[in-house]
Amino acid sequence: MDLAQTKYPFEVSYEEIEAAPEPFISAIFSCLESEFLILPKGDGFVEYPVFEQAYETLKRTTGGFNNLTGDVVFAAAKQTPLTLIVLRTMLGFTPPEWAYVATQRSSIEVTQGFARSLDRNIRMSPFSPLRLSAAAARRLEALVNTACVLLNSPAPATDADKIHRLDKADTREGGATIRSLAGIGVPYAMLLYERLLGRSFAGHRDSVSELVGDILELAIEDTLTKAGISPRKTKRAEKISGFDQAPDFIVPDEFNPQVIIEAKLTEDDGTARDKVTRVQHLGALSMAGRPKDSPKYEVVACIAGRGFGVRREDMRKLLLATHGKVFTLKTLDRLVAHTRLKEFRTR
Repeated sequence: MDLAQTKYPFEVSYEEIEAAPEPFISAIFSCLESEFLILPKGDGFVEYPVFEQAYETLKRTTGGFNNLTGDVVFAAAKQTPLTLIVLRTMLGFTPPEWAYVATQRSSIEVTQGFARSLDRNIRMSPFSPLRLSAAAARRLEALVNTACVLLNSPAPATDADKIHRLDKADTREGGATIRSLAGIGVPYAMLLYERLLGRSFAGHRDSVSELVGDILELAIEDTLTKAGISPRKTKRAEKISGFDQAPDFIVPDEFNPQVIIEAKLTEDDGTARDKVTRVQHLGALSMAGRPKDSPKYEVVACIAGRGFGVRREDMRKLLLATHGKVFTLKTLDRLVAHTRLKEFRTR
């Protein structure tokens, strides 16, 4: 489809969209794009050479993993904190999972908040020696001791229809398989299989999920700023009078809302359906007790991600709920000109 010749729903009347929505659904689909192959690194991203340096430190300190004991690893972790993240990846646990197992296996309560904060602080300063309070030291000891016990023990047997989380190439037989793989390297086929089980980059994507969503919001802010429009940007979970869930942007403000902008990014069609429902609800609120051609405020949807490009019926609902005011990253440059935002333009 030639984008230059495409007629978008925000360029025509609502009646035209109601009469024949299909061409406009195709127009939106044609300019939706996904960035799921590219992720922001975010603060605290650990580059491979840095990770490898910590891995080699742990390997050297434990004598090639022959002495993978709590005391040895705890001492190494205090001096080179990133070895703790290496240890966690050997387990294949998230920080909260590690905390849970440590609490279950020791007399120390290791909170998930502690594990998350520790992980975050290490990523920010991977080679700065840890300064721990007495309580924090006890929790860290519990984490390390639990990890060492698990990693030195063979994976427990399970029923045929189940698999244990430690039944992995490097931990299946405890310390023996760790030392074997550390000494000879991992066969490529097995490495790919491990990725299949764990979804490549899943942990990092989860850690930067808010930054992924911010890509769209930042683009909207940039568009409004260039037009000299100062929107009221709400915070997550903020309470705004008149809305059971705060919209992402309100122009000019919540005391006199004239334009409501919802920024929605999703790579999953199921989540897209939920987000369309959210915009539909805002559309219904704008029309409550009002004539058809006189909504309380204009509802605008700015969307991104492949999830919105799956179900045509969902896109039809979105077009009708917003009276055609649906924009993508490729059409954001027309956002102000084709909505009531132009009434607030100062540049």
